[in-house]
Amino acid sequence: MSRAVDNRPPLRIGILGAAKIAPSALIQPARSVPAAAVWSIAARDPARAEQFARRHGIPHVRRTYEELIGDPEVEAVYIPLPNSLHCAWSLRALAAGKHVLCEKPLASNAQEAQLMAEAARAHGRLLVEAFHYRYHPLAARIKAIVAGGELGEITSLSAHLCVPLLRPGHIAYRLELSGGATMDVGCYPVNLVRHLAGAEPSVVYARSRLASPHLDRWMEAGLQFPGGVTARVVCSIFSVMLLRASATVRGTRGELTVWNPFHPHRYHRLRVSTPAGRRTEKVPGDTTYTHQLRAFVDMVRHGAPCPTPAEDAVANLRVIEGIYSRAGLPIRGITGASATPQ
Repeated sequence: MSRAVDNRPPLRIGILGAAKIAPSALIQPARSVPAAAVWSIAARDPARAEQFARRHGIPHVRRTYEELIGDPEVEAVYIPLPNSLHCAWSLRALAAGKHVLCEKPLASNAQEAQLMAEAARAHGRLLVEAFHYRYHPLAARIKAIVAGGELGEITSLSAHLCVPLLRPGHIAYRLELSGGATMDVGCYPVNLVRHLAGAEPSVVYARSRLASPHLDRWMEAGLQFPGGVTARVVCSIFSVMLLRASATVRGTRGELTVWNPFHPHRYHRLRVSTPAGRRTEKVPGDTTYTHQLRAFVDMVRHGAPCPTPAEDAVANLRVIEGIYSRAGLPIRGITGASATPQ
């Protein structure tokens, strides 16, 4: 059954922070999603916000984050701020009655994410973690193959996301902003293996290489799921493996490998090998961010189910905390400083 035409005006979204990811993650997708409109922006530097708005055609600039959140015209807020600020500004936005699309990881730690999830429930608003890859049809296709039994009983999974972030001043290299390879990029492979396993793992081992005290630039971790399924996740923001984005699922009757499951609109290849033969698939779709924005609007306007809710972010962060603990590194934001607006 087709849904009735929605004659309401576009969902008006405000952006907190003139972040470099905002154009690709929200502004450009909104141009092809008529049901959404980027309404306003605020940044710590009002002059930067003005310049950003002119460059990207955003109609309204607010002097402060508080002013944007308090704008009754804004229905939802997109938060691409550093990890350490996700909790505080999500809580404020939710309390102001706004729906929130927050960049991954949702918070500095699981305790913060739990507070955010509880606030969303209390205020009756959506809080969505922006794991954009989960909204592309490729993610559903991989899950369907794994769940369909073609590979037999699943025995192991692995996922890699290694990217070269070569700028030392990047927020991923700042511990006080809840940075580190596992927080910045490792959250993706952790999320993917959890999604495919459909269960929560324990962390068996973890080993890291550091960019500075307590700040991981590379991490490898071994996970154990109920029923004996194992997983290996590897991530880096600077290592000898400069670039790798892939995942493998092994079963008793076959193997699935996918290259670039996290940004499949740029390029991807899905290969399935079983005794029946080998095949390669490519799954068409728009950019992951366009799919995500359409889904976000559908959640807000029509109550559609959310693939990446705050509760799932809590579970993902618990695994990340286990990885850091096994590697002998501190959990991010445990002093509570990350929950203080700056």
